[in-house]
Amino acid sequence: MVSLRGMTWDHARGYDPMVATSAAYAAAHPGVEITWEKRSLQAFADRPISEMAETYDLMVIDHPHVGEVAKQGNLLPLDGLRDGEMAALAAGSVGLSHPSYEFAGRQWSLAIDTATPVACLRPDLLAHAPTVWSQVLDLARAGQVGFALIPINALMTFFGVARNLCYDIAEDPDHLIAPDQGSLVLGMMREISGLMDPRCLTLDPIGIYEWMGRNVDAPAYSPYGYGYTNYSRKGFCAYPLAFHDAPGIAEATPRGTVLGGTGIAVSAFTKHPEIAVDYAFWIAGADCQKGLYTASGGQPGHAAAWEDDTCNALTGNFFRNTRQTLNSAWLRPRYDGYMALQDRAGDIVHACLRGEVAEAATLAALDAAYRESRA
Repeated sequence: MVSLRGMTWDHARGYDPMVATSAAYAAAHPGVEITWEKRSLQAFADRPISEMAETYDLMVIDHPHVGEVAKQGNLLPLDGLRDGEMAALAAGSVGLSHPSYEFAGRQWSLAIDTATPVACLRPDLLAHAPTVWSQVLDLARAGQVGFALIPINALMTFFGVARNLCYDIAEDPDHLIAPDQGSLVLGMMREISGLMDPRCLTLDPIGIYEWMGRNVDAPAYSPYGYGYTNYSRKGFCAYPLAFHDAPGIAEATPRGTVLGGTGIAVSAFTKHPEIAVDYAFWIAGADCQKGLYTASGGQPGHAAAWEDDTCNALTGNFFRNTRQTLNSAWLRPRYDGYMALQDRAGDIVHACLRGEVAEAATLAALDAAYRESRA
């Protein structure tokens, strides 16, 4: 018996498809067993990949880690192993999902899941999704808006609003963002956070969707939040949510939201690399992605699933309704050191939204954290 261990994150979207696909793979490959463990989303993000690679054969990772991975060498590069299949995965990428795991000329993971902040609404409370920021503010003034603003999501919103306005992020060696541009974005975020229930500062997207999907008294609309198809599927929650493209700021375009999602990676220390690689390519491929992976609760990263009628029917047209946002999503920095910046910068922006730090001091702190991360 060949036994492989995997680590993923603790949510139906992150865990259920890994268990289902591993069972199917084992059934087709007698003598192979793949078991999965899960950790909370934050605990999963906080544990270094170098530690996980020593324990697990397979890992579900997110792309901002690839800079440190490329330097440390604890994952098995997947390029050069199956060129035809790799080319097919690249051609089937939703937006930048596939290339987000390429760094320093190597492919460190294969996209199996993709996400970016998109809009969602309660169809029983709101008929149409706003397309521009002024409409979002009107709804917020009426008490109908709520979205995730814990530190990491506050930072992703800061980046996303800036990129929608075509502001540079992490391009200047001294400034994370130009001071006048950063001040404008912070001002916008402070305005809308002041119009929402304070609990938004304590919730991640899952918390927002749980609130909206399981309670009569809840916001009707969320302009930004990493999408979860689970909440648009019949039977998952009392009030199924409808997902749509994110609103633009000055014009009706969703560009610039921050690409998320996950990929399947293989430990450089696995004793069974051929089997681990074979499973990784299979689960990332078109047939599995639009079939078992999506059917078992996954949120696929392959265009074959996003364009599939069955997958869209299963998820209330989640994929077609948010495709433009995914296709125009921004790929955040991935250099070795970026993750330390992300951890600090989220707290910095969050403190500003809580009213504890002025905008000028917030921007100065962001610049200092950015310079330190590049040192």
